[in-house]
Amino acid sequence: MASAPPKAEADSKFREEIEKRRTFAIISHPDAGKTTLTEKLLLKGGAIHEAGEIKARKADRFAMSDWMTMEKERGISVTSSVMQFPYRGYELNLLDTPGHRDFSEDTYRVLTAADSVIMVLDNANGVEQQTEKLMEVCRMQDTPIITFVNKMDRHGLPPLDILEDIEETLDLETVPLSWPIGMGNRFRGTYNLYRDELHLFSHADMEGEHERLPIDDLGDPQLDEVLGDQADDLRFDVELVREAGDELDLQAYLEGTQTPVFFGSALSNFGVGDMFDTFVEIAPPPQPRPTVTREVSPYEEDFTGVAFKIQANMDPKHHDRMAFVRVCSGKFEKGMEVIHHRTGQTMRLNNATTFMAQDREGVDTAYPGDIIGIMSHGRVKIGDSFSQSEPLHFTGVPSFAPEHFRKVRLDDPFRSKHLG
Repeated sequence: MASAPPKAEADSKFREEIEKRRTFAIISHPDAGKTTLTEKLLLKGGAIHEAGEIKARKADRFAMSDWMTMEKERGISVTSSVMQFPYRGYELNLLDTPGHRDFSEDTYRVLTAADSVIMVLDNANGVEQQTEKLMEVCRMQDTPIITFVNKMDRHGLPPLDILEDIEETLDLETVPLSWPIGMGNRFRGTYNLYRDELHLFSHADMEGEHERLPIDDLGDPQLDEVLGDQADDLRFDVELVREAGDELDLQAYLEGTQTPVFFGSALSNFGVGDMFDTFVEIAPPPQPRPTVTREVSPYEEDFTGVAFKIQANMDPKHHDRMAFVRVCSGKFEKGMEVIHHRTGQTMRLNNATTFMAQDREGVDTAYPGDIIGIMSHGRVKIGDSFSQSEPLHFTGVPSFAPEHFRKVRLDDPFRSKHLG
């Protein structure tokens, strides 16, 4: 039997596993392109090999993250999905959330399990109502936010107007890290202000790799060759943004007061990699989680976790109830015993799972930031805490009173049977 590694080596491995994790959510108003962006990220991470376009509703393919019957029929996300996949040496936990307001309570709770957020805006509409509501939850936790302005290959608002909308509506300082060159049928690409690269967009190649040109100086004649009369417009815009705008402040981003902004088209897979490469570089690893008595660091040795979501009927054949548990500290190992603090009972976690939307598989180990599923059987409730020893109660998982979306008043009580 192989001997266990020395404690220092084990501690180093444990810390390394935590540091490479990114647990994040994507938020947007309905139809801003959140599901399309989610699929492009999964494609880049190798988690899927074909995008299930929502537009092809009569076909057999649907978005990986949209797995419920209603989602497939209506082309919207109505329940949150969890998807775990690797990307460039990082381990990512993507919490896909409903954009439709009828299902916003699920989104609010899921946001409490995320360490950072990608906000998707429609180029034509800017900040919309549902995005404002979701931002209220992000503000409660000072969540770091990166913004992706989508659908630049369609006509929409001028980029400066979108930045102003974000700042005035959401009270967020904006720092564009890419800048669009035109829009609609004159959209030629983006200039990466973070890395000084020109990214050229091809209307003909909607899914392929788009050309990148490193630029040392905006006076480079290459710009005139490839952009023509739009080269001078780009020079003017970049000079204006750099002189009048703010510089990226990583601390302000991590405190949730500044948002880096990228422009692109998720449908065309343009600008997605540009944004995502920066995201994994600057987004925070798993963060400490508050409890009633103290703050729990992810680097603590003992396992702790909190249930932030219960999902019924993920497997229609078995009518199951799955509790989604975020690992807050320590290392989860298959078969370990934990205390379910609300009931005081000890549970042995033999059949925990990881997720890829509806699909799931058994998991042997998990680290802080990871999301594991445990069978609920009605025993686990949202907000329940688990640990190996210390009695803890994690806070920050909100409960909500039902909202009224419509009110119906019956003028004639004698016609009540007609309501059926």
